[in-house]
Amino acid sequence: MDEAMKDSLMGALENVIDPELGIDIVNLGLVYHVDMDDDGLVTVDMTLTSMGCPMGPQIIDQVKTALGELPEVKDVEVNIVWTPVWSKDMMSRYAKIALGVS
Repeated sequence: MDEAMKDSLMGALENVIDPELGIDIVNLGLVYHVDMDDDGLVTVDMTLTSMGCPMGPQIIDQVKTALGELPEVKDVEVNIVWTPVWSKDMMSRYAKIALGVS
């Protein structure tokens, strides 16, 4: 996968907003890895802000929808991982400012 395609995938994921925090999952630091194979299968390794996140299924559906809108993407597989454990330190500067986190 070239850098331009990775940028397109990450750009699409920036449209997925965590409904509880109102910030996209990329700036929250929830997306750990994105890859696309030659057949158009995108694999996303990501986490949630907590293990019991009630919005998890909704966020996964939004990830699949956002990536599925790209013409190169034929299918999407989302892997929820818990290592490394998410922390506020993984958020972008933008997310920290928006949420008032230092």
